[in-house]
Amino acid sequence: MIDLFDSLLVGGTVPLKNRIVMAPMTRTRTSEGDVPNALMATYYGQRASAGLIVAEATDVAPSSNGYAMTPGIYTQAQQQGWRLVTDEVHKKGGTIFLQLWHVGRMAHPSLMPNGEAPWGVTEERAESQVFAHGPDGKLGHFPAGQPRRLRTDEVLALVGTFTQDCINARVAGFDGVEIHGANGYLFEQFMNSVLNTRTDCYGGASVENRTRFLLEVVEAAVRELGPGRVGVRLSPFGRFNGIPADPLTEQTLLYVAEQLGRLGVAYLHLVYELMPLANMEVAEFQSSHLDHALLAEVRAVFPGTIIWCGGFTDREGAQDALDTGLVDLIGFGRPYIGNPDLAERLKYGWPLMEADRSTYYTRRGEVGYTDFAEYAGR
Repeated sequence: MIDLFDSLLVGGTVPLKNRIVMAPMTRTRTSEGDVPNALMATYYGQRASAGLIVAEATDVAPSSNGYAMTPGIYTQAQQQGWRLVTDEVHKKGGTIFLQLWHVGRMAHPSLMPNGEAPWGVTEERAESQVFAHGPDGKLGHFPAGQPRRLRTDEVLALVGTFTQDCINARVAGFDGVEIHGANGYLFEQFMNSVLNTRTDCYGGASVENRTRFLLEVVEAAVRELGPGRVGVRLSPFGRFNGIPADPLTEQTLLYVAEQLGRLGVAYLHLVYELMPLANMEVAEFQSSHLDHALLAEVRAVFPGTIIWCGGFTDREGAQDALDTGLVDLIGFGRPYIGNPDLAERLKYGWPLMEADRSTYYTRRGEVGYTDFAEYAGR
């Protein structure tokens, strides 16, 4: 029987000291130019006892800048900032992947280059909000902008953008990358059969067309980094960021899982939990529907490591999930905010701290970010 604290070799390449994953979480703490900084290095270094850290969603280009103060990886300064982070995590004995992100239509013109419209799979607007600058220049939550439909050649160019940013992540010292195909952002916008009404090779009812963009990017990432250093995150049945309910979710999930297995991808990171209906500040939730039977089908077609992320808060729940034999790693999100030593707390049964939600996304520096102490009774 697998134990939460057993080691694992992911993709035959990356050794993990336990089965605990620190899930990617946007924290809006970058410096000017969306550059990671020493404070972020401290934050991730404090949490290096996780088996795997997946760093927060990171913009691959200026066109992906959907939320204020989120990091990028496309400039030299951003790469140097991330190097502070990876060096600190490695110094503490940790392993860290970078999550590569394009928000697509989930953006606001105030953050886009020259105030242009967000990039969308179509021109349909997301009924959701983003963290951006208002007319007075102050930060707040505002409706996503009206997108423009990406041309076919622009989608092809984005494959090249992701490819270059895989190289940038390697230069910045990351152990691998995770392609963010979840939570209503650009890849999921393409994969959703209701939203994607395109008529080119990247759209329509065909599952091959709807998933082509994601799989082309993954194939390029594997080519640059090797299959053992590439993961993919999906959120089947999620309704985050205005993504519509999709009757073809199961078909799409199983097709993508099989293709990722064919490409030799190291892991598949599945998010199914109580997800916010509108945005991260809204307390109304709706459950997703990925059950064990469907997860078993995913397991049958995907031979790599599977991460289950979604509402895990204690060792018992995580161990129960591992005991199903359907997954290999457990992702913890919010518990890692207030508990930098979460792995140790879970191992020894120490009590958990709960962070103040008002500090999740803030400009107050270390407050609610790096000012949580390790358990005093150790």
